[in-house]
Amino acid sequence: MENTAIASWSGGKDSCLALFRAMQSGIKIKYLLNFISREYKRCCFHGIESRLIELQAKCLGIALIQKEVTADMKKYEEEFKEAVTELKSEGINKMVFGDIYLLDHFSWVERVCSELSITPVEPLWENPPSELVREFIAAGFKSVIVSAKDDVLGKDFIGRIIDESLVRELEERKICPCGENGEFHSFVVDGPIFKNKIEILESEPILKEGFWRHWFLDIKKYRVIEKYQTGGGSLGGIPSTVSQR
Repeated sequence: MENTAIASWSGGKDSCLALFRAMQSGIKIKYLLNFISREYKRCCFHGIESRLIELQAKCLGIALIQKEVTADMKKYEEEFKEAVTELKSEGINKMVFGDIYLLDHFSWVERVCSELSITPVEPLWENPPSELVREFIAAGFKSVIVSAKDDVLGKDFIGRIIDESLVRELEERKICPCGENGEFHSFVVDGPIFKNKIEILESEPILKEGFWRHWFLDIKKYRVIEKYQTGGGSLGGIPSTVSQR
């Protein structure tokens, strides 16, 4: 299992593109590792409910390991190390991350992985954000903005699909098109490595106070659409409709 890895997973476009690139390079991804708030049962920062992340992993066909963490960031490193150490016993020697240019987090990853004797894989590191997001779109991925800083983007951006029009708008406003500084977060609902796709049927933007004022998309109802390959096209069936409430 010399080329077996786990992938750090937020459910957003950067972790998804990093996963995609790692898989293309020949790395076998055994697990997605996701951290959620112990208090709210939602993905840290993105605000996505844990069961939606679980559904996303099922649509990808990759096993998900989901760990609860406290709000105390000082304890996060210990909790992170415990989670990775448990998985190392299965012959895993690499971990994929979606960092782009934030040196502080990149350095943290390098140090912690060294202490765990696991090799960090950073497929997106120091790639131009505008090129990365356009590669993501061109590959056929579909992602929805689910969180945005109120003082940077605001309510109007919540629920928007990340497409060329949005990218140009962000560039014109001098905002990182990948949201690397936390300007926004996304949730991937479809793409070339998805066996099934998620369609959001009902949602509501909600203003929240936290580390900063931000809008997030409360996804209330969704459905999974099966993707069947028949010759040159695909047909969609609707096996289930789920309400979050």
